[in-house]
Amino acid sequence: MICGKKLVITGAASGIGKRTVELASAMGADVIGVDVAASGISPCQFIRSDLSTKQGVIDLVTRLPDRIDGLCNIAGLSGKTGAVPTLSVNFYGLRALSESIAPKLREGASIVSVASAAGFGWRTNVARAKAMVGIEGFPDVAAVVANHGVSDEDAYQVSKELLIFWTMRAAHQAHFKVRGIRVNAVSPGPVETPILTQFREVLGAARVDAAILSTGRAATPAEIAPVILFLCADWARWISGANIPVDGGLEAARNAQALGF
Repeated sequence: MICGKKLVITGAASGIGKRTVELASAMGADVIGVDVAASGISPCQFIRSDLSTKQGVIDLVTRLPDRIDGLCNIAGLSGKTGAVPTLSVNFYGLRALSESIAPKLREGASIVSVASAAGFGWRTNVARAKAMVGIEGFPDVAAVVANHGVSDEDAYQVSKELLIFWTMRAAHQAHFKVRGIRVNAVSPGPVETPILTQFREVLGAARVDAAILSTGRAATPAEIAPVILFLCADWARWISGANIPVDGGLEAARNAQALGF
């Protein structure tokens, strides 16, 4: 159960984040919503914050209370604004927030991040993921993008590959593990959110339509939020380092195609 738990949910103004705030509040959680936009926030305590910069993360953590039960990293960019802001928010800002907030998390707390089916190729690109995740702190993201040749078109996919790789690594890092803090991710396929149109522009309509065709339809935020909150609940206390596909079978279809079964 999450009744009475104190949850910090980023990306609270729209899409999956907004629905997660609504559901968590309805289930009795004490929710602190975080977003760069102030409009569209469901009833909850709200903190306006920009997670694309190191200072933005520092300012947010300073304003958060102690004894937090869960952090839901849902804020994200589609890639339309370019590689630097996309990597900054989707991975380096997310990681910086998760690591900085750790001292304020209760023992046994949960960190849940929204990755994506677009990060499916992390195994193929594991050397790149290892190198980019191995850069500590909140780096000069423009330099990282240049050094690793990340294009604007590939930025979203790369950011989610890094997030999935980091999730498995973070679950065994001392500042989380010694206090029983669980680190997990969920990977949705296409979801009917305001940025789905942007994905068509960035990833290409054919790719997005193929994913939808594979599963029969796009998901709704209401089908993703319960899995995020399950991972925040005590029911999931033996799940850590996992990336759970919430994609209508998209990853299964890709595995079948790749492995020929």
